[in-house]
Amino acid sequence: MSKGKVLVVGSNATRIEIQGGGTGPTGQYLNETVVPAMALVAAGYEIVLATPDGTKPHIDPVSDAAQHFDGNEAAHKRGRDFFDDHRAMNDARTLRSVIENGIDGYAGVFVPGGQAPVVDLMQDADLGEILRRFHARRKPTAFLCHGPIGSLAALPHAKEYRAALIAGDVSKASELARGWQYAGYKMTVFSASEEKPIEEQVLHGKLYFNMPDALRMAGGDVTTNPVDFSPHVIEDRELITGQNPRSDHPLAAKLVEALNRVTVSA
Repeated sequence: MSKGKVLVVGSNATRIEIQGGGTGPTGQYLNETVVPAMALVAAGYEIVLATPDGTKPHIDPVSDAAQHFDGNEAAHKRGRDFFDDHRAMNDARTLRSVIENGIDGYAGVFVPGGQAPVVDLMQDADLGEILRRFHARRKPTAFLCHGPIGSLAALPHAKEYRAALIAGDVSKASELARGWQYAGYKMTVFSASEEKPIEEQVLHGKLYFNMPDALRMAGGDVTTNPVDFSPHVIEDRELITGQNPRSDHPLAAKLVEALNRVTVSA
């Protein structure tokens, strides 16, 4: 018998804007998606996958490698097979349909990273509505790597906020950042120094803004581990954030613990 449903929010983005015009390839990271999802299933939770357009998330090819599974080829294969074959991973629905069918029955929500959420999720009105509802009920809400940037969807003017960040209009962005439900929360996210090799080796260009600054401007109390690509997870109230791909297992453990506390108390 399932302990409850957990919403896994995926991204449909395949390209991300870079300075000077044009775009670079992007997607959702495989390990960041499947490691927590598999942990939730193993802990007895039912997972429901939803994306903005209702299609399966695009996996960044850079992440589809054993190096993101601690160099373990068997673990990589298990993760890939889970994404390819598990029923929930092949039954994606739209975020809007999740809202229309009722979200009060969900015990928690999880948003994985890869740079893709920076493109669509951070300005998605439906995700914003979901996060506001979960916040009001203090339900476990977890974001991994670039995933925490998706929390900005809860801003009253998320699209305009993102546009101001891209335009470098700090004054306008600061004004649009008012009213964020996570202002004052302790959190972490993929750091600017961790982003640098991705920009140089994959995107071949610089992003318009870095993740910590985008969250800090909205009021987030952001800290990152000074040792790049070391696991780092912060839990503050219902919010659980992990800094980078190597934070996948620790974040999954924290999320399961938080869900278990809620389901036991209920």
